[in-house]
Amino acid sequence: MMKQILFAGVIGLFLTLIGTPLLIKLLARKGYGQYIRDDGPREHHHKRGTPTMGGIAFILATIAAYFLSKLITGYPPTFSGLLVLGLMTGMGLVGFLDDYIKIVKRRSLGLRAKAKMAGQLIVGIGFAVLSLQFADNRGNTPASTKLSFITDFGWTIGPVLFVVWALFMILAMSNGVNLTDGLDGLATGASVLVFGAYTFIGVWQFQESCANALTLTNPGACYEVRDPLDLAVVSAALMGACLGFLWWNTSPAKIFMGDTGSLALGGVLAGLAICSRTELLIAILGGLFVLITMSVVIQVGSFRMTGKRVFRMAPLQHHFELKGWSEVLIVVRFWIIQGICVIVGLGLFYAGWAADK
Repeated sequence: MMKQILFAGVIGLFLTLIGTPLLIKLLARKGYGQYIRDDGPREHHHKRGTPTMGGIAFILATIAAYFLSKLITGYPPTFSGLLVLGLMTGMGLVGFLDDYIKIVKRRSLGLRAKAKMAGQLIVGIGFAVLSLQFADNRGNTPASTKLSFITDFGWTIGPVLFVVWALFMILAMSNGVNLTDGLDGLATGASVLVFGAYTFIGVWQFQESCANALTLTNPGACYEVRDPLDLAVVSAALMGACLGFLWWNTSPAKIFMGDTGSLALGGVLAGLAICSRTELLIAILGGLFVLITMSVVIQVGSFRMTGKRVFRMAPLQHHFELKGWSEVLIVVRFWIIQGICVIVGLGLFYAGWAADK
């Protein structure tokens, strides 16, 4: 069964390594280059015209890697895996429309705010509603109406509030990754670390699944997750695909992921958290995205209330740019912060399991 994970990761890596340069040539030929805001850091002006919408590469590579791993190993897809991939694709489509309008209109703003929000809501509601369907023989659906941290902790909020909660998570994570995607390779590298964590979590939950309670040393420390191994397969495919994309996206970037990629990555992170019953843990595992989002909230809130700015510029990475830090220095240090967040998150995940033994 573990071969699925290995195949998904390797295939995802291979496809983006060879596929991204082909996409770069195609986008450059059509003139689909990034528009750079004049009020942004001056150091970014030389990036104007760099091909964007690179998220297409790792979205397609992830989907192909997932299904090819199933074809090779003979294991069927699961509803959890398909729903998470569907959420990624739907959010990526909203981002693609946003990017396309930016390119065609030659402006930094793409879809109107209401249209963009409507698209995200449609995709998010569709995922939330469907994730409460398709129960397995133990009665587990891909998602649960109970709140969760490292596992469900008992507070049932009902289907309506669950949909609202799921939407909040999807919007928060997709916009968090979108805000983080401001420097070459920053959001891609940070996402690779989180997908690595979710690969581990999926494997661990599969090994300690309540469905295998008779073979466990302590059945009380098991996980009621519908398809943990398949979530690990999706995570591995994403990790490999993003790692291959990072080869071309790292400084100096030959291609940007655009909203196509950032909305897709944020959506799939929320989907993995919801389906693995680690909804609140994602705030720690994806700590860098939370930190950068909070810098924008603080900046806007401070300016509206006092007329003063806390940071030289928000999101946070641009504050350090204006302080004179090089782009590569910021990216590497922020990756370190993200790595620490992943270590802390996995430590809490393991501690929660160990405490129940």
